[in-house]
Amino acid sequence: MGILGHLKTVTRHRALVLKHCVKAGIPLSGLVHDLSKFSPTEFLPGARYYEQGKRSPNEHEREVLGYSAAWMHHKGRNRHHWEYWFDINPASRRYEPVPMPVKYLKESFCDRVAASKIYKGEQYRDSDALDYMTSKKEMESLMHPCTACILRKWLTMLAEEGEEKTFAYLRRVGDIRCHPQRCPKCAARTDITFREGKDTVD
Repeated sequence: MGILGHLKTVTRHRALVLKHCVKAGIPLSGLVHDLSKFSPTEFLPGARYYEQGKRSPNEHEREVLGYSAAWMHHKGRNRHHWEYWFDINPASRRYEPVPMPVKYLKESFCDRVAASKIYKGEQYRDSDALDYMTSKKEMESLMHPCTACILRKWLTMLAEEGEEKTFAYLRRVGDIRCHPQRCPKCAARTDITFREGKDTVD
């Protein structure tokens, strides 16, 4: 069981996320980021399935058990994960993704960049977080299209223009609006029931 190794990885990750959140203008989000990882439900499996910090222990747990109890606990308590943002649409009576508020979307960006740095180490490049999102197209298709559209825009900015310009931009971001009538990617989604005035990120 890799208790010390897992603790070190989580602590390094939280420190990086805090650093990024300060740069993005949301320091309080960085301070409380991923605190649930220290709960027994998440920490013990994290230590049990630890693999020298090369990938998430959740992936190893899924391979062994067919699911990750630690991840299910985590995603239900941390709003910076897009998987948190699902609810029953009163119009369709189906569970559907809802857009992430911008504060949590910023934290999600910081989380993704920090995770890339932890797992890539010295080989990290500013394009890594974007590459990871691109490699998980099936997951991206499950997000609310506005969430996916905005997150991809920010990750592309990081890949093409670097951290300094991207974080400077995020500090200025307040209200973000991505509407299906103006966004081709959103308009192409036929599996989401858009409601006027309800599908903006604010």
